[in-house]
Amino acid sequence: MAPLCLMTVWLALSGIRTSAADTAVTPTPQPRATQVSEAPSPKTPTPRPKNSAMTPNTPNQTPAPAAAPDHSPPGLETVYLAGGCFWGMEDILRKIPGVRETQAGYTGGWLPNPKYDDTHDSKSGHAESVKVVFDPKTLPFEELLEKWFFRMHDPTTLNRQGNDVGSQYRSAIFTFNETQKKTAETVKARVNASGKWRRPVVTEITTASIWYPAEGYHQKYLLKNPGGYTCHFMRD
Repeated sequence: MAPLCLMTVWLALSGIRTSAADTAVTPTPQPRATQVSEAPSPKTPTPRPKNSAMTPNTPNQTPAPAAAPDHSPPGLETVYLAGGCFWGMEDILRKIPGVRETQAGYTGGWLPNPKYDDTHDSKSGHAESVKVVFDPKTLPFEELLEKWFFRMHDPTTLNRQGNDVGSQYRSAIFTFNETQKKTAETVKARVNASGKWRRPVVTEITTASIWYPAEGYHQKYLLKNPGGYTCHFMRD
């Protein structure tokens, strides 16, 4: 009986081992996870704030001012002249024989409907200017520039006239046609070569753009305020 029992136990144990070996699951190797690289999404441009100010004279940001139409009365011409504070400029210009009308105002910049405070610190690009309507038969444009304009201010100081500093005080001639432009360039070159100024003439010559009249208290200012501030006088 003993050998039979031992045989039975041995067979039983062998069956268990065989069964365990048959049922053992060999782990199937899993493929390494493939890292999917996503295509970068296109950048969305950051919109410019609606009220952000544009930098003056920066290409593709500051649009050039639109040319102004010439509404001169028949037989008369118009030009915009800038050369420092418009009070002193207008006071001299209005007295010249042949000048029919003068008006202080702002032009040459990019800010619509500027006020006096807008021109401070070159904020608007506009120059303090004088609109001059004149009779070319009595006062030829060449004479207006050479005999008067280039003598009533210093055309060699860039963005400055006396103690007044900023692009609003620049020397500039805003012309309405090609004839005026060529005449202005000729006179500027002649004044520059005359030797009357120790530095080069820096007067800007450009096409007239929209004209914005200055506030009422600026008009004929020195006529209404004798002895008021001016840095303009006629030079020999």
